Amino acid sequence: MTFTTSIVAADPQRDAPVLQRWLADPHAAFWGMGDLDVDAVRVYLAGVAADPHQQAWLGLVDGVPTFFAETYDPAHVLLRGIHVPLPSDLGMHVLIAPPRGEPRHGLTDAVFAAVMTWCFDGLGAQRVVVEPDARNDRIRRKNLRAGFTELRHVSMDEGGHAKTAVLSVCTRDDYARSELAAVAAPALARTGISA
Repeated sequence: MTFTTSIVAADPQRDAPVLQRWLADPHAAFWGMGDLDVDAVRVYLAGVAADPHQQAWLGLVDGVPTFFAETYDPAHVLLRGIHVPLPSDLGMHVLIAPPRGEPRHGLTDAVFAAVMTWCFDGLGAQRVVVEPDARNDRIRRKNLRAGFTELRHVSMDEGGHAKTAVLSVCTRDDYARSELAAVAAPALARTGISA
């Protein structure tokens, strides 16, 4: 199965309702935003859009909204005082929509690969930084398959949501050599990026 993905800048008015539904689903519990209503999600997206050090993105698969991603400069957002960033570091979060209908084999790998490729090729990162909740075994396994190296546990507070995170990094070369890149690349028919 192949997937055509595209990534566009998130629009607070357009995208808040769909993102609110995704965040309210139990599979998004580690985002800590499940109790937000549509207006609160709209305000959140507008705040990200207004910050020059972070961006919010909507991802489509075969033309259908399927994932949400955030990128940020770790020198200014979330990791100040926790991580000593390189100038080309880019922080990243990804949320894939709750499954609907029949499962699509390889979808999450394809989405994760599209986001990683876009961080490197579309946004010019040389190293991607993530900080998943230490209890989130699923995303930690996905990160390792994508070539991330777990550095250490760190304490973080994201807008009143405290967590113990696993600071992890992945270089362009790490990703290129990863299991995920080898498996997912053939499933990506095309990845488009627009601002």
